[in-house]
Formats: sequence, C-alpha cells, structure tokens
Amino acid sequence: MTGKTRETIVQLLSNMQDGKEIRAYLQRFSEVDQSRFAIIKIGGAILSEQLEETASALAFLHTVGLTPIVLHGGGPQLDKTLGERNIKTKKIDGLRVTDAATLDAARDVFIGENIRLVDAVRKQGVAAHSLTAGAIEADYVDQKKYGFVGEPTAIRLGLIDSIVKSGAIPILTCLGLAPGGQLVNVNADSATRALVHALQPMKIIFLAGVGGLLDADGDVIHSINLAADYDDLMGQSFVEGGMRLKLQEIKRLLDDAPLSSSVSITTPAGLVRELFTHGGSGTLIRKGERINAYAEKSAIDGARAEALVENAFARTLKSGWWDGATLSSAYISETYRAGAFLARVDAPSGPFDYLDKFAVLEDARGEGLARTVWRRFTKDHPVVFWRSRTENGFNAFYDAVADGSVKRDPWTIYWLGETDFARIAEVVDIVTAMPESFEGE
Repeated sequence: MTGKTRETIVQLLSNMQDGKEIRAYLQRFSEVDQSRFAIIKIGGAILSEQLEETASALAFLHTVGLTPIVLHGGGPQLDKTLGERNIKTKKIDGLRVTDAATLDAARDVFIGENIRLVDAVRKQGVAAHSLTAGAIEADYVDQKKYGFVGEPTAIRLGLIDSIVKSGAIPILTCLGLAPGGQLVNVNADSATRALVHALQPMKIIFLAGVGGLLDADGDVIHSINLAADYDDLMGQSFVEGGMRLKLQEIKRLLDDAPLSSSVSITTPAGLVRELFTHGGSGTLIRKGERINAYAEKSAIDGARAEALVENAFARTLKSGWWDGATLSSAYISETYRAGAFLARVDAPSGPFDYLDKFAVLEDARGEGLARTVWRRFTKDHPVVFWRSRTENGFNAFYDAVADGSVKRDPWTIYWLGETDFARIAEVVDIVTAMPESFEGE
C-alpha cells in the first residue's frame, strides 16, 4: 500500500459524517509505537464463521498505517479435531489437560487456523506473518496434573518488532515454547495477559460474535468505567457465568496496563466504528475514574469547573458565571474532564431539576465518561430538563438518552422522566427564557 493511497483513504474517512472523530483517533493512535497500538484477540468461533470480515478489518487498519498484534485461538476447531481422532480430554480449573496426542491435535489445528487467517489477510493485499511458535516463552503449569500446558514467562519482543518494522501484521497462535524447545498449549487468556504486560498497548480488542457485553435486556453495554461501575456490575444478577469471568479477566488485564489503555469487545464488522468513533459499536471498557457527587457548590473547584465547561464547549463563559450559578448538585470526574452541573429551578407547578451544563472534554467522550457521568446523576435525578443549541453535534447523544424534546429556536429543549404534558409545556417555556451563559450569545 503506497503512502499516496493511504493518504487518499484517510482523506475519504475524514469527509465522512464522523470524519472529525476518525481523524482525531487516527492521529492519537499514530502517535504511539506501532507495536503498542493494539493487541487483537480472536476466538476460534470468529475464525470459523467470520474469517473474511476479520481479514478485511485487519487489512483496513494496516492500510491507514496501524499495525495490530493479533493473537488467535481455535477452541471449537480443536474440539472437532479431537472428536474426529477419538481423543478424549478433560478440563481442570478451566485448563485442558494436554497429553501428547492432544498436543499434536492442538498444534495441527492452531497452525492450520493461523495459515488460514494469514492467507485471508494477504488476499486483502496486506502483508501478514505467521508466528506459530517462538514468540511466547513458557514453563509448565504443572506437568503431572495438566500435561503439556504452559504458562507464559516471557514474550520475544524482538520477533514481533521485526515483523512490524517489515510492514507486516504479526499473527500469533496460543502455542508456547517451554525449556528445551518443547511445544506447550497456552491458555488464550494467559497469552493475552502476557502480551499486554510486555507490550503495554493502547488498545486491547476482543472480537466476539455477540459484539459486546450485554445488559439485563440483552442490549450491548456501550461503555464501562471500572472505577465507577465494576462493583455495581458484579452485584447484578445478570452478570454471571461467562460474562462474570470476562469482566474479571478484563479488570485483571487493565490493572496491568497503562491508565490510557482500554478494552473493546466488538464484531469484526464493527471494529472500525468501535475504534474510530465516540459512539463505537461494541463495549468499551477502561480503568476509568470515579465520579464525585457534590451537594455543596463550595466543595467544587470553581476554576477547574469553569475550565472544563469552556474547553468542552470551545467557548468563553460570561464573566461571573460560576459565582452567579445557583447549583443544587454536581457530578464531576476525578480529573475534571467530565461533569454534570444541576440547578433546582422554581416553577408554578413546583420546582424542577435543570441540567445547567453537561460538559465532557473531547478525549473523555472517546472513553465513555459521558455515559458514566450521565448514568451517575440520572440515578439520583430521574426527572430532569435541559437545553442545547439545535446545531450542537452532541445532540445525537441527547436524542438517544432523552424521553422527549421540542425545538424552540435557537434551542432544543430535552427532558427525561417527565410524563405530564402540562408540566412539560410549563417548564419548556421557563427553560427557553433562561439567560445565556457564553460570550457572544
């Protein structure tokens, strides 16, 4: 792929509806060493059912100048091969006991799946290189108990780096080399953890058929802030079995990664949107930061609050805005990168909660902080009104979360939780007439 072709594709992306977001993410990802951009873990089921879509997504990333480190499994394929060879195995503590015959089958399956994926990527016109053994050093977990099952002890980064520098995508299997050169079967989660520890990537991506973690209604959870959401999620009845284990594993992964790292769970077809747009297409999980709730304005750092609002809106507040704001509560992230500022406003039918400002910095939108703050304050304020300039690009988010809206130039008035139409009409008039906050309005 020539530099000119890559530039043309980037330019086309930038002219799309989400072009500004796409260019910002491309810039951010391009600033890190390419071997640290992303680790993509691909399950065996994806290789069986969505090989072409997966190869296309990997090729697209390479085309725009990004090189992921790819690790794949082959569990369903191995189960099938073991059945065909009449080899019976068992699992202990989630690990497949691997004798010599099972290891031979695993080697054949994993190498075969690796070749299939490498060939599929190459057919897309992109260089890819197999790493079927040698990149993961391992030692026996417990040879007497598990047989030829290895726990990673080191990653040969030189091998991976040399492939990346050659312009190819490294594609690894879950096979390791134990002392003496013995091939061992390595659990995919263990291999992923070892890669994350060694590479400290910006992104960790799981390609899954479902396309994300699902809530109690079966809908994809768009974002999870572990600092704010983990304990609450683990207490939910719908978080059980595989989802519970997945969340625990992801938390363990992120605990060993930089604060800037994140995990995305998505489909091959949704990978590009998940990586390059704020809305995403799957589940984005970050270590995140806690959301602090304030009942007293005096407890808030006013200078930082004003800076957050001005930077989020890219506009200058009128002099004295903070001093004159009659806030009843606020919900602000630890680093003051996202916040909701609420006031209690009088009306003839009774006071109502008004979202004076919902401010989220550009980079925080890509982390899911907007939804985290939103969930936090609406839990305490289930009925709330707010307004936004009709041309505001953030209105797509408001349209998705609001129960209703009405346009009153130059504003769109939104509400959540209110069902009394007379009350809504009354409050809409009050909100429309409220004074403006920014210079030049």
